[in-house]
Amino acid sequence: MTHKLTAMALFLTTFIVLYGSLHFYAFIKLKRAFSLDSRISALIIFFMFVMVISPLVVHLFSKIEHESFIRILAYITYTWMGFLFLFDSWSFAFDIYRFFVYITSIILNKDLVRYTLAPGLSFFISLSFSFLVVTYGFFEATHVRTERLIIETSKIPKNLGRLKIVQISDVHLGLIVREERLRRIIKAVKEEAPDIFVSTGDLLDGDIDNISPLADMLHEIDSKYGGFAVTGNHEYYAGLQQAIDFTTKSGFSLLRGQGLTISAGINIAGVDDATGWDKSVGSESEADILTRLPRERFTLLLKHRPVIFEQSEGLFDLQLSGHTHGGQIFPFSLLTQLAFPTDGGLFEISTNSYLYVSRGAGTWGPPIRFLSPPEVTVIELVYSEKTAVGE
Repeated sequence: MTHKLTAMALFLTTFIVLYGSLHFYAFIKLKRAFSLDSRISALIIFFMFVMVISPLVVHLFSKIEHESFIRILAYITYTWMGFLFLFDSWSFAFDIYRFFVYITSIILNKDLVRYTLAPGLSFFISLSFSFLVVTYGFFEATHVRTERLIIETSKIPKNLGRLKIVQISDVHLGLIVREERLRRIIKAVKEEAPDIFVSTGDLLDGDIDNISPLADMLHEIDSKYGGFAVTGNHEYYAGLQQAIDFTTKSGFSLLRGQGLTISAGINIAGVDDATGWDKSVGSESEADILTRLPRERFTLLLKHRPVIFEQSEGLFDLQLSGHTHGGQIFPFSLLTQLAFPTDGGLFEISTNSYLYVSRGAGTWGPPIRFLSPPEVTVIELVYSEKTAVGE
């Protein structure tokens, strides 16, 4: 318990410092753009303080009876978060440009001030672009794309011919992603008539009260050989047992450090997210689980994070992952690429072994996406004597 409290205190401190820093930077840009008297400055500081603590308020009060109020507060809070990130990103880009002009003026010994924008103008450009992106981002976040991947392989039964796997990831069902957006995702899945339906983690967000009907909606998806899921980090934030109950009620078999050969003639293995390794079932390593599966059969590995363990290379044919959201909001994608070089799309790991990373079907935090549309992924395994991959 002490360890958990320490970890939570560290997380909250880090969050407040980082999020507070974003607000401080925005306040400095505002002060430089306009002459603000002390009363206006005080009001802005108060507003920013409220917005810094509002994500914590949403989390703490998400279980109260007046859920509609908390949902509205969550939309305002997380939309502001996305807007602030975009505004600071553009403002920082202008600062870098000014610094470049300043260094160039020193090197050339020339006054190049006319090549820079006035603080007020750069402020309004950043503000306007951020507003436009947030507005468009609401639209992009609700329009799910279907991405397709074809793998030719000799490791599925010849008489089967073709096997269709449909993947969802990072739906983040909770206060913001609810019935309407889930309905769009389910529609995209049902249109594909999957043989196998998989969820690669973060099906739930951190606040999951009163969402039982959403499990019934997911359970309506009919897949010939069943549905399989693994935990993501947010399943642990939501409460592991609650997440397990919801996932199984949704019709998935939850694979927690397990591997099996299904009636379709392929292997499916799943492992817990790294967040919950101390709560994982069993003590076997990922490589041990994969080693026990028959290698002559196609092996599908479900793992939330797009991380490849050296010991597992060559023991699976395709790993399906998520977690990164493809950055969700550009330019945040530049940071996710630093943390996870395989942050979206298809990657060849070794000969005849691949990783596919989904951008996810939902949103976390800001209910917007920019240059990273949500997706449902369709993977078709096609029997062939030769192995080949196409999109």
